[in-house]
Amino acid sequence: MNKKQLIQRVIKPTIFILSTLPFVYIVLGIFWQQSIFQQYLGADPQKYIVHKMGEWTLKFLVITLSITPFRRWLKRPELIQFRRMFGLFTMFYASMHLLSYYLLYLEMDISNVIDDIVKRPYITIGFLGFLLLIPLAFTSTKGWMRKLGKKWQKLHKLIYIVAALAILHFFWQVKSDLNEPVLYLIIITILLGSRLNYWRFKSSQ
Repeated sequence: MNKKQLIQRVIKPTIFILSTLPFVYIVLGIFWQQSIFQQYLGADPQKYIVHKMGEWTLKFLVITLSITPFRRWLKRPELIQFRRMFGLFTMFYASMHLLSYYLLYLEMDISNVIDDIVKRPYITIGFLGFLLLIPLAFTSTKGWMRKLGKKWQKLHKLIYIVAALAILHFFWQVKSDLNEPVLYLIIITILLGSRLNYWRFKSSQ
């Protein structure tokens, strides 16, 4: 089995399965009462579910942003093959974060959604970040890359704005312990800083 076959047949399916586990674990906790999975959700399942979906959105966003810098640092061009999958999982968990908030807190009432977006700044910021993810997920295929050409790279630079909005959304809703959002801020700042240094280096040549 060559490297390409190994990636397609083993590594990608394994990453896909591992990436779904947080979602599967939460779903089992919801439907499998009085079990270790249900206990996993804690004393406030609603808050835990919404928070965890948002947390995994950030984790996959960080992983997606990490692909290009690590590809350069490690001199592993094949890592680029995983960027689309991680990007789509970012979109998936962001959708689940929004959906769980809609179902568990807003009682599936559109008027409540509008009120929250207008009256709560951190909801406004989070929702805007989600909207910006939509065209990125929609145009993530090779077909769209060919169709858009150089415009594709410009469009997908929106991921930096999404990252900034996600961090701001996280900071705005945390009331006391800022350790977690600060950690994400540091990681994303380092990743974006590495890209800026690379662009400066390329432009100076």
